Amino acid sequence: MTAGLSLWHVTLTVGGDPESPDQVLAALERLADERPFLLSGRYSSDRAELGYWEEAVDCGDAAALALRLWGEHRISSGLPPWQVVGLEVLDEKVYRERSAPNGPPVVAVGGWRPY
Repeated sequence: MTAGLSLWHVTLTVGGDPESPDQVLAALERLADERPFLLSGRYSSDRAELGYWEEAVDCGDAAALALRLWGEHRISSGLPPWQVVGLEVLDEKVYRERSAPNGPPVVAVGGWRPY
């Protein structure tokens, strides 16, 4: 890590008009190819949830980066024209405390699963 930067776990949820789940999955896979830092996510025909680590100075910077992610990759990844409907940014310590021992289910890095 660069001096002054911390790790933040981001959960970004987007949603909108229904799309084909197969098309949503394909778009998420293209997004993961473009941004290999994406750890995992869930999706359905009308929403997607992405989880990943962000390196930033503070929570506000990590949140700002997360809020731009979907829009910045909408065209290049063929993402649905959905809007951000939820955002959670946790520092590394809080995320790890929440995750152990019975925290969120683990999904393989780059793994996508339906809701």
